Amino acid sequence: MTDGEPGLDWVDAHCHLDDVGGGEEAVLQAVIGRARAAGVERMVTIGTDLATSRAAAGIAAAHEGVWAAVGVHPHDATTLTGEALDELEALASEPKVVAIGEIGLDYFRDLSPRDVQQEAFRRQLALARRLGVPVVIHMRDAHRDVFGILEEAGAPERLVFHCFSGGPADAARCLELGGYVSFAGNISYKNAQDLRDACAVVPLDRLLVETDAPYLAPVPHRGKPNEPAFVPAVGAAVAAAIGVSMEEIASVTSANAASIFGLGLALRAV
Repeated sequence: MTDGEPGLDWVDAHCHLDDVGGGEEAVLQAVIGRARAAGVERMVTIGTDLATSRAAAGIAAAHEGVWAAVGVHPHDATTLTGEALDELEALASEPKVVAIGEIGLDYFRDLSPRDVQQEAFRRQLALARRLGVPVVIHMRDAHRDVFGILEEAGAPERLVFHCFSGGPADAARCLELGGYVSFAGNISYKNAQDLRDACAVVPLDRLLVETDAPYLAPVPHRGKPNEPAFVPAVGAAVAAAIGVSMEEIASVTSANAASIFGLGLALRAV
């Protein structure tokens, strides 16, 4: 069963297909099939370290309608050696790799020292600027430092704040930095009024929807493994928060994702 409505075209701007169903190919094909049945024709699968970045690039290469981002998450910032950064650059040259991410800062778990997180963030931002590609940002309990580093280093032209977790003032700051704001399934949760208030201040031309699958399944699927087929449920919550139709949310978020990531187009000049 899917949440899709006939005729709507959705993009899942952020998922982790390597982690859906344990990475088994038969399960992955079924997940992609359910997504398409729900109207989710395109999706971006995201790396969080070298292994998952390799996997994301491989999945994108093997499956129509799937693109990839490669990067080292702040949890794994200690692994970003010079050799690792070189490999990320090599992966970023593959035709269906469309962004550097997810990268950023996470002060909630602090699985890497904060100074190491910050240095890894800066180095990957510099890589993205050098390549001229978008950046997908993870920030948890670290908004001030993420914004500060982006101001100091210079924000890339195409910038996505994934699984946005702040309030309206934080969303406004993302917009001031030229970013797009992406909402996941937690916007549908009963206790997420701050997220809904933040969503309401984001212009339609800066808005994205994502699942972050297999995490954060939206209502009415909460408690189950998440998957890209549930994007329409996220879109429904976003539509309700803003006060527009699901049709409009599907249309604008798909156009935004295609523009940011160059889905179906050559991303970077040679």
